[in-house]
Order: sequence, then structure tokens, then C-alpha cells
Amino acid sequence: MHVLVVHNRYASAQPSGENRVVDQEVTLLRGAGHRVEVFERRSDDIAARSLLGKAAVPLLVPWNPAVRAELAARLRATRPDLVHLHNVFPLLSPSVLAACADAGVPAVATLHNYAQVCPPGTLQRDGRPCTECAGSVPLPAVRHGCYRGSRLATVPLAVSLAVNRRRWWSGVARFFCISAAQRDVLVRAGVPAERLAVKHNFVPDPGAGRAGAGEHLLYLGRLAEAKGVRLLMAAWDEVAAGCGVGVPLVIAGAGPLEREVTAWAAGRDDVRYAGLLGPEECRRAVARAVAVVAPSTWLEAFGLVVVEAMAAGVPAVAAGHGAFTELVEDGVTGLLHRPDEPASLASGLRRITADAARNQEMGRAARRRYERGFSPAVGLERLLEEYRTALAGRSETRGTETMGGTG
Repeated sequence: MHVLVVHNRYASAQPSGENRVVDQEVTLLRGAGHRVEVFERRSDDIAARSLLGKAAVPLLVPWNPAVRAELAARLRATRPDLVHLHNVFPLLSPSVLAACADAGVPAVATLHNYAQVCPPGTLQRDGRPCTECAGSVPLPAVRHGCYRGSRLATVPLAVSLAVNRRRWWSGVARFFCISAAQRDVLVRAGVPAERLAVKHNFVPDPGAGRAGAGEHLLYLGRLAEAKGVRLLMAAWDEVAAGCGVGVPLVIAGAGPLEREVTAWAAGRDDVRYAGLLGPEECRRAVARAVAVVAPSTWLEAFGLVVVEAMAAGVPAVAAGHGAFTELVEDGVTGLLHRPDEPASLASGLRRITADAARNQEMGRAARRRYERGFSPAVGLERLLEEYRTALAGRSETRGTETMGGTG
């Protein structure tokens, strides 16, 4: 199969699970003998633009005509079987859909967040779930400045969502939701259910899993409010006030709360802030964990770190909402805590560390769950199945149009 992957890479200064997913999927397909090309833009490149070029970026978010022309020419020249869209913000824009239509190449799209119904893609405002814009004109997002706390920065996203919604539904043959929880949210928001398939992300096998009981609890990810970092700090303070759990908390990552986390961890022997880790360092940190902690306050569409822990035979303590409820079987492959409740998270941290034998059994169950649902072999099979379904649907539609045109 010949596939062109389209992706706007997120800035490299902060960890991006989405970038990893795209790279791993490309590698997986190529390793299986498929021809995969990549059409991409990089958010890192914005910094090198002139002042005028930087000022123009928001204007290109709803529509980038230069990208449309470039991608259409690429498609006509290479004629892939289909285009696989990922992130198009901020430099690609939904103009990529028009390019696919111009060249007559079908498109599928992975939905990594909730950007189809929410300008910032989080379905969250002020630390709480919010669906005000879902299924309607996204004016509330502008009024509240939902993207980066800025009304001005939110406007391009809101305009793009409003003017391109129908283009997405008509221009994409099949959308891949990365969890059933995400699909349910999108269907309730009015997204056509027949276009939405569930295709979980896969995780490469780390090769070596956890040996022994582990030596720390691990938070690995973006240091942001939506990821539950402040919730974790409050819960850990409660744990520490009760004499701790016998192992330290390691926090690894970067983001807007980095300074706050650094100050909170300073001078403590029960917390270590490790900063932004490289891929191999991340794998080692996970393999040495008693458990990974995923306390997100927003409705995670997937939860990559939880599955990476599963692959290493490590259980998770995760918020009991969003995709985590289908990734973590409470009491079997990990523990779920009540969302937004520090006391419930603190209780989960105590329980996951209290019984080493039970913890290790959870880790073994987590590994079995990974092998059944999230391994590269399973990921490849499901991806190709969805590609074939999209292409078959395209062929059926063309056949119907042809027959209708001859009557």
C-alpha cells in the first residue's frame, strides 16, 4: 500500500505523544513493506520566521492556500492510495482536505484530541470539563479565551472549526478515534457516528520489562494543569503528611508548570524532578517504576504513558474518566481514582505501593493486556483493516455515483 502521511509536528521543546505516535506508525508501516511518504510542517520553524511571517501564522490557521497547492501537486505526482491526516495546526490547515479532493485521493484522519468540536481540543475550561462549543458555533471559546488564556489566540481556532466543520465531514472517508470514550464524546457532540472507527494507538515493545518491585512512583508527561500535575502535588503532600509510602515520586517532563513543580520539589527527599527525559531515559524510568501516575483532569482521548507502562509490566494509577476507564481495569491492571479528588488519588498511591505481591500481579496482568490490545502486531492489523475499509467505502461511493449518472 502507498500512503502519504500529513502531520504538523508539535514544538520539540515539550514532549508530544502525538509526534511519537505518528513516527511509530510510519516506522511500523514501512517495516511491513508498505510505501510511506510524509508531508509535514514543524512548529519549531515558526521561530525562524520574520516578524511579518510570525504575524501571518494565525491567518493561515483556518486556510493555507500555499499548502493546498503544494500538497495537491505532490499527490498528483506520486498518486498514493490514500492520505492519512494527523495534526494540521497551525501551519498546514484544513486546506489539506481540498488538496486531497483536487487530486482525487481519499483521506483518513486520526483524531488525537477533541479539536473537531472544541477549539483548543481539550473539552475543558478552568480545570473542569466543558462542552459549550460542542455541536455549535464556538463563540464561548473566544469569550473565555480557551486557547492559552487568550481571546485573540483562540479566534483563529474558532474560525477554523466553524468554517471547516462540513469540509471535514465531507472530505474524510474515515476518522480514527483513539478510544471508545473519545468516540462516545464526539457522537454526543453531533459528529456522524458512521464515520468514526475506534483504532487504539499501539506502543512498541520495550524488550525488557520491570524487574522486581520497582523503586519509585512516576509521573511522565507534560507539566500542565489539564494533566493533573497540581492535583498530584496536592495528593502527594497528603501522602507525605501520613509518613509517605516508602518510595519517592519522580516527575519527568516539561511545560507551563515547570517552575512551580521545581519549586515544590526543591529540598524534598521524597520527590525528584527529573526534567525532560530522552526516549531511552523514559523507558528506563518506566521499567523502574512501582507504578505510573496519570491523574489528568481533562478527558484523555487515549493515555499513551499508561500503555507504555503496560508494555513494561507496570501498573498505573489513573483518573477514572475518559479513555483511562477502558485502558485500566480497576484492581486488575492498575487503580482508578475519582477525578479531581486529591484524597482519592492519595489513597490510590498508598494502595498501589502497600502490597508488593499484588502490585507485581497487576503488572503481569497489564503486560497481558498490552499484548492483546496494544502491541505493534495488533496495531498494524487494525490500521490496515481501517485503510481497506476506507478504500472499499470510497469504491462503493464511486460505483453508486457512476450508476446514478447513467440512469
